[in-house]
Amino acid sequence: MPNCNTIAICNQKGGVGKTTTTVNLGVGLAMQGKKVLLVDADPQGDLTTCLGWQDTDNLPVALSDKMVEVMQDKCKDPLKGILHHKEGVDLIPSNSDLFDFEISLVTAMNREAILRNYLNEVKHNYDYIIIDCSPSLGMMTLNALSAADSVIIPVQAHYLPAKCMTQLMRTITKVKKHINPKLSIDGILLTLVDNRTNLAKSTIDALRENFGSYIKIYNTYIPIAIKAAEVSSKGKSIYAYEPNSTVSKAYTEFSKEVLDDGRKKERLHSAQVR
Repeated sequence: MPNCNTIAICNQKGGVGKTTTTVNLGVGLAMQGKKVLLVDADPQGDLTTCLGWQDTDNLPVALSDKMVEVMQDKCKDPLKGILHHKEGVDLIPSNSDLFDFEISLVTAMNREAILRNYLNEVKHNYDYIIIDCSPSLGMMTLNALSAADSVIIPVQAHYLPAKCMTQLMRTITKVKKHINPKLSIDGILLTLVDNRTNLAKSTIDALRENFGSYIKIYNTYIPIAIKAAEVSSKGKSIYAYEPNSTVSKAYTEFSKEVLDDGRKKERLHSAQVR
């Protein structure tokens, strides 16, 4: 699959719905017939546990193992260790070993490109690779941005995180300039939206005013809901847990937006090749 799209779900602010978005975007794309690989690039392993693998420290193979193999030129079977979820997505899991590995990256040769080099070995099997980034701008996040074609930024609609957004934009700009020239921002996804409050509405208006002129803000908003919080401990997506919920419907629409953007990119690429 030569046109594999690799997307980093990134925001150094915690609690904005990165992992929830990764799970439900991935499964949503799989429901549209796409072959999807999810990558847990957070040492906390939240994506891995959300998909049902609770005992992360006893996994036979995790992301840190595959990246060590790449560093040592010993990656003979890049597909070994990839887990298969019943809702049609694959997963490269993570555990606490990634904390130690991230520290070791500081002195590694070609340290920002190790994840990219690994994913290049498996991406031909997938239409989409979606990377769940850690809530920081450390070495693993730099690796994710180096490996990605684009970034989706979930932003909690309870306040305007102007400082965090500015820091993230600065990091993306530096990565694009020095490491990954093709990196782009697909858009900002508003999460945990409570349309009953004036604060949510003012946050959305402020985001559009500050960033809307040069960054897409997705039409779909993800509403705040108890079901969305519950599902993280169930080992399944919101579609399987509560298919008729407002959150399920919102993520379905968001997945379609991402898919439409992917088709537009393919058409543009085809036109440029001609």
